[in-house]
Amino acid sequence: MQKIILRCLSSILGFAFMVVVCFLAFVVLSSRISGSAPTFLGYQVKAVLSGSMEPTFQTGSIISIKLGTDHSTYQEGDIITFRLEEKIVTHRITDVKQEDGQAWYKTKGDNNDALDLWSVPAQDVVGKYTGFTIPYIGYALNLAASKTGSALLLIIPGILLVIASLRTILSAKKELEVNNAR
Repeated sequence: MQKIILRCLSSILGFAFMVVVCFLAFVVLSSRISGSAPTFLGYQVKAVLSGSMEPTFQTGSIISIKLGTDHSTYQEGDIITFRLEEKIVTHRITDVKQEDGQAWYKTKGDNNDALDLWSVPAQDVVGKYTGFTIPYIGYALNLAASKTGSALLLIIPGILLVIASLRTILSAKKELEVNNAR
């Protein structure tokens, strides 16, 4: 009975590991092919690289953002992701201003003491945080996006497939030997 439980647990853990590896491979490969973050049905997944928004979401988490076309409709309290020079930042809107028919957002990280020094024009907004987050997956996503991680995403599944094939062959061989011995 204990052997059966261990086999089931091993199968479940193996399946979960393969799902995570396949998800990471999909995200990394689709972002490399498209040249930007992967988009699925109007949503993007972003890795959280700093603690400026803790406790709303932790460093190392992944968050989902809803891409928008009309970036002038966000309100105070919304959490937005925006471009700031070469970086992508996700902070909460503290104030909305209209100047010359364009919306400008004043933002602040929940964990920061002061408001951000900049104002964000509506055209620099990428999207709005949906409330969906998964802790710690961002670390794996960042590793997978590196050259070493990309190589591992190709090598590890290959090794696992070879091991699974060898186990199947050895199991079939044992079964044949047992049947031939009868």
